[in-house]
Amino acid sequence: MNARPGQRLQGVQSPHILSALVLAICLAATAVLWLGARADAERDARSEFEMQVRVLHNNLDQRMRIYAQVLYGVQGLFTSSEQVSREEFHTYLAGQHLQQHFPGIQGIGYMALLAPQQLDAHAEQVRRSGVAGYRVHPAGLRDWYAAITYLEPATVANARAIGFDSASEPLRRAALEQARDSGLPALTARIRLVQELEQEAPVQAGFLMVLPLYRHGAPTATVEQRRAALTGWVYAPFRMDDLMAGLGGPRASGFDVEIYDGSSISSANLMYDSQPDDLQRSRVSQQQFAVSGRNWTLQISAAGSNASGERKATLLGLAGMLFSALLAGLTFQLARSRARARAAQSYAEMLAGDLREREQALLALASEEQRSQATIRSILDATMDGILVEDPQGEVLNVNRRLREMWHLPEHLDWQNDGAALRAHMAQQLRPPVQAPLLVPPPDGKAGWPAEGELSVLHLRDGRVIEQHTRQLQLGSMAARLHSFHDITERTRAMQREQTRRQVLELLATGAPLQTILEGVVRGVEAGNEDMLCSVLLREGDSEHLLVGAAPSLPVFFNAAVHGQALSDMPGPCSQAVQQRRRIIVADIANTPELGDYRTQAMQAGLGSCWADPIFGASGNVLGAFAIYHRSPRLPSMAHITLIEQAAQLAGIAIEQARAAQALRAGEARFRSLYDHAPVALWEQDWSGVRQALNELELTGIDDLAGYLQAHPAQLDYLAAQVRIVDVNAAGLAQVGARADRQDLAQLTLEQNFDAAAMPNFALALAALVKGQHIFSCEGSFRRLDGVARRNELTLLVMPGHGHSLDFLIVSTLDTTERRRMHDELHLLATTDALTGLPNRREFMRRLEEEHNRLQRAPEPPASVLLLDVDHFKRINDEYGHPAGDRVLQQLAERMNAGRRKIDMLGRIGGEEFAMLLPATALPAAELMAERLRARVADTPMQLEDGVEITVTVSIGLARLAAGEAQGAQALSRADQALYAAKRAGRNRVLLAQDEGRLA
Repeated sequence: MNARPGQRLQGVQSPHILSALVLAICLAATAVLWLGARADAERDARSEFEMQVRVLHNNLDQRMRIYAQVLYGVQGLFTSSEQVSREEFHTYLAGQHLQQHFPGIQGIGYMALLAPQQLDAHAEQVRRSGVAGYRVHPAGLRDWYAAITYLEPATVANARAIGFDSASEPLRRAALEQARDSGLPALTARIRLVQELEQEAPVQAGFLMVLPLYRHGAPTATVEQRRAALTGWVYAPFRMDDLMAGLGGPRASGFDVEIYDGSSISSANLMYDSQPDDLQRSRVSQQQFAVSGRNWTLQISAAGSNASGERKATLLGLAGMLFSALLAGLTFQLARSRARARAAQSYAEMLAGDLREREQALLALASEEQRSQATIRSILDATMDGILVEDPQGEVLNVNRRLREMWHLPEHLDWQNDGAALRAHMAQQLRPPVQAPLLVPPPDGKAGWPAEGELSVLHLRDGRVIEQHTRQLQLGSMAARLHSFHDITERTRAMQREQTRRQVLELLATGAPLQTILEGVVRGVEAGNEDMLCSVLLREGDSEHLLVGAAPSLPVFFNAAVHGQALSDMPGPCSQAVQQRRRIIVADIANTPELGDYRTQAMQAGLGSCWADPIFGASGNVLGAFAIYHRSPRLPSMAHITLIEQAAQLAGIAIEQARAAQALRAGEARFRSLYDHAPVALWEQDWSGVRQALNELELTGIDDLAGYLQAHPAQLDYLAAQVRIVDVNAAGLAQVGARADRQDLAQLTLEQNFDAAAMPNFALALAALVKGQHIFSCEGSFRRLDGVARRNELTLLVMPGHGHSLDFLIVSTLDTTERRRMHDELHLLATTDALTGLPNRREFMRRLEEEHNRLQRAPEPPASVLLLDVDHFKRINDEYGHPAGDRVLQQLAERMNAGRRKIDMLGRIGGEEFAMLLPATALPAAELMAERLRARVADTPMQLEDGVEITVTVSIGLARLAAGEAQGAQALSRADQALYAAKRAGRNRVLLAQDEGRLA
């Protein structure tokens, strides 16, 4: 028998079953929460690991880029000088403090490119410069040598590398050839540095970074040119362990960082291993990246797991299990007593709900704490800004990696326990007067703190500009203050350069004097560098004298002393920079006696140092010098060198532009005078609207633009309306009947160049300009403002630089109306018989030869020619007089014209002889036409002026125009023979020439 529902419910509600069911449900929920917590902990650990991998990768890439920039700076030293001595090389690199600022770099060196025949002379020269016992090694005959000549700093280890031929080793030689051919930095494969000794342990893996040096002024556009211009290399040796020291920061100490040369991972390619012991790794990341043209493989491993996250998950699981057991026990107790079941059940539900809320709150707090920690880690370790956090008493709580790099904090500085030492170190790098809220701790906690979000701009002695942003924050129950530092040097300089450039361009546009423009350049540099005094000295052409172009901040007597002095008489840095075509640095004027009188004058002016850079023109000629002075002795930083180079470049542009503008204004004045007084009509026109409309037409795929426009006159008229008349000279105004004061300029349109009859020529001009032609000529017609149509010859010229936009065209027009009328009259006189108005003999013979040439190409259809002569014409002249004879000839011409077709050609051959060319007419049809003409003349009497009528007859000879004959005149000769045969036969008849069938 089946149990009833009430019995089954009672069975389920028994203490053992109900408590077991509750325990199972709670344990399942606990397991779900425990697994979720473990997954969250693993995800957070993976995110932390990936972020640290990116930081390590970015730090290594940035450090290698900085080292490449160091080599570029040394390359600039060689480029700016014809020859760099060992002392100059040492002085330059001593100021860089390589071992302090660039960890891992063993030094900066120079390799000279030598041919075998240059070895002895090179070794002797180096020994004379102070390197005793110098020789190129290892020995052996090679095509070329790359001998290490300079190497700084001068340590014992670096001394072992002097004279080593890097081309003798294949890996080094490959990097030298790569840098030589590309012109870019190149890395060697993993090598052992010459500085390493066998007895020294451990021996670190090393590599070289090399950068080519080319002969000054030689072309380097192609590989062949770069090979021909090569003079040597600058290079830097590196030891991998030293290079990677401190790169990842404290958080990277738990990682195993391995770097392999190339794309494969093997012990032979291993260059660096931060933890050589083979530890068990739970996370591994491999990345490929290129360093100066060479691939490295970066493998970063992390051992262990996220202990904190696992502990939280374990605590959550234990708490859940304890809660499950407690809830199961409560359920068991409640089930034992039905009397207290409802009250116990209600209490248990309330307790379970409260516990769930607390558990959710605990999970939310844990998640929020994880996000907060991740945010703080991201701000402190991944931001590109420097971060400093301090408490209300001014004690430094934390600083990030970027701040230590930005302020060059030494390793021995204990900033965590000595905030005053940190502030003092930062204050030493600021340019006076020091005004930075960070440097003065608040005397009474929060009192005196800067306002929320205060922004300050700090100017450093080395020329950098840093933006400091201060804001308050709450770290738990403690108030704190966060300072962020952002390097805005490039942005500030770019803004200053842009502001100076705009001012210079405005001055150039307004035609300001050159001195005013140069003063704008000088004050633009001084505005961003208050301790600098700048000047520009000009060299006029090839003159050997320097003139003060602009020096507003220097004493007047000092400017007067150097103004106009000869280069040979002025041993100052500016004259040296002009003569030697390179930068001259005088760091301490007072201790440079070779400056002579210039030193005395500079000291009187209170000047302590001078940096001078030559100002080059676009063609390479020296225009003058740009100088920067300081009141105290000072060496330039890399930022200062960039500043003086950019200032000299801007000054060169300003000088050339100002001189070019002056020449341009003079040329424009001459052109305007020539334009206004030219005897030819000149029009300045803007066809940019036409260009835009044509671009839209081209998108439709039109191939024959001229044909399309001629077939669409409405489109052609629209394009003509887009032409804008900008200006017209006096001759053009007179040509179209406009007023000389240009009051009618707005009424002028393209019709004054191309009228309606000349629109086909306008279409041809458009097609020519679209194809890229810059000049177009044609004959056409135009309409004056008074409505009179005239003929013209027109030439369109697209001005250089405006071929794409067509916004500047010069149109010259010549009124050819009278000339064409005279030409037409002369042509009529030359080709027409004056008496009859028919073509004369020469014109008829020309047309006859044209038809004969056509038959040479296409014999079908044939053509015929007839020759006509008035019978007894002499008797008419004798009986009625010559005027009567002329009257007869005129009426005969009229009757011949009346009976001819449009394609037929008439002509008076001479006297009373007439000829007719009948194209596309065979002999039978031609004979029929000749017979009708003969009958019409014979049947119609001629009317003389006195009313007398006389009957006239004609004889006609007929011949076929044959393609096989050499000339068309031969057919006319055969027709003449037939004509005389007709006369002998009795006149008033038509006869065919003989042998026509043979000529067919």
